[in-house]
Amino acid sequence: MVLSRAATESEENVCSTFGSRYVRTALPKYEIGESSIPKEAAYQIIKDELMLDGNPRLNLASFVTTWMEPECDKLIMESINKNYVDMDEYPVTTELQNRCVNMIARLFNAPLGETETAMGVGTVGSSEAIMLAGLAFKRNWQNKRKAEGKSYDKPNIVTGANVQVCWEKFARYFEVELKEVKLTEGYYVMDPDKAAEMVDENTICVAAILGSTLNGEFEDVKRLNDLLVKKNEETGWNTPIHVDAASGGFIAPFIYPELEWDFRLPLVKSINVSGHKYGLVYAGIGWVVWRTQQDLPDELIFHINYLGADQPTFTLNFSKGSSQIIAQYYQLIRLGFEGYKNVMENCRENMVVLREGIEKTERFNIVSKEVGVPLVAFSLKDHSFHNEFEISEMLRRFGWIVPAYTMPADAQHITVLRVVIREDFSRTLAERLVADIVKVLHELDTLPSKISRKMGAEDFGNVKGKKVERDILMEVIVGWRKFVKERKKMNGVC
Repeated sequence: MVLSRAATESEENVCSTFGSRYVRTALPKYEIGESSIPKEAAYQIIKDELMLDGNPRLNLASFVTTWMEPECDKLIMESINKNYVDMDEYPVTTELQNRCVNMIARLFNAPLGETETAMGVGTVGSSEAIMLAGLAFKRNWQNKRKAEGKSYDKPNIVTGANVQVCWEKFARYFEVELKEVKLTEGYYVMDPDKAAEMVDENTICVAAILGSTLNGEFEDVKRLNDLLVKKNEETGWNTPIHVDAASGGFIAPFIYPELEWDFRLPLVKSINVSGHKYGLVYAGIGWVVWRTQQDLPDELIFHINYLGADQPTFTLNFSKGSSQIIAQYYQLIRLGFEGYKNVMENCRENMVVLREGIEKTERFNIVSKEVGVPLVAFSLKDHSFHNEFEISEMLRRFGWIVPAYTMPADAQHITVLRVVIREDFSRTLAERLVADIVKVLHELDTLPSKISRKMGAEDFGNVKGKKVERDILMEVIVGWRKFVKERKKMNGVC
């Protein structure tokens, strides 16, 4: 007797996914389904839904790399199943990370001899790198205070109000007071003089930004160093500096080599940099390097042996993929100093093209600086009828993702559009973006003003001068923030 059974639908070979029931049957979204579906159907369903995402190449809001060479893509896929933390099993990957750390430390002029090994670690990004650097500063400060018999329960850190949110996370998560230097209109980075004034005996470090997220500007690390050297001599506090070079660390050494911001300055004790920004690697890799081994306290380093050998580890997470580390090593040996310099010069030249094109419209003020991260930040000269949020929204119809945002305190009345120039943003795209901005401006000129609809003639008559424009602008900003927040709620984005 021959036994047989009927195949279930999930076991059928789906010759055409679009001819099967899987494209017309709703799949569960928030709980696991009762039965399996064919791999072809699962792939097609997910791929189709992902088509509604934006195009990463046209996402001009992000500093993160969106293109790499096919050879590197291949290396990434070949190593995607390696867990970096298992150093005994993957010793070559560990060696590649150590090579990257030493290359980056020397790029930042760490005081190392020819045979000395740099102190640093690969992370999942600059956020983790900053957490690790901050913990090292906090522990060193605590140890110093304990040895002096002084209280060590009220540490603080001095930054500009323009810092990335990861600094606020560090302060909140690890119970460190965050002392922010407020911004002023026209000056959107930390003022080193004000920062030095805010330093006290409980300051674990001052954080300087090499490439502000807001406008790409490099903060004056050298002046900050000189001011703190003088203050340390007067007080004996020995307040150090950390440089957040997430965006600028792979730019300044190649096209601004004369700029002193790194370990050439004696108070710079640690630097973080994002490999997945201008290090030219896909998202998921950052680096933090210390000036000397003494700047990273031994008690923060853990030793494990349950993966086969004694392994030191200083990270916030444990398991981590190896592919991004391998990709960073590929870029460092593939491009070399010459290659990185060429890429950064191209980015800077394309930034100039975009900047000049926007200036020719005569409708915008340029907020970004010529020296810094290659980006263009700009704001409308006239807010009487329309605002930057409307321009950002309308540019999406052409595929461009250009963010509009307000500056931090005390410059929150300033609204800015920002375009980040990455390696894969060509001159052709820059010229096309300018043309689309001009189209948006012409279209907005034909539309009724949202601002004038909010305020009647009596309102305009009762208020005069600059106050009118600022009050109207703040009203519109609040309205757009509410709109964006509500839309995120509907999309389930947190």
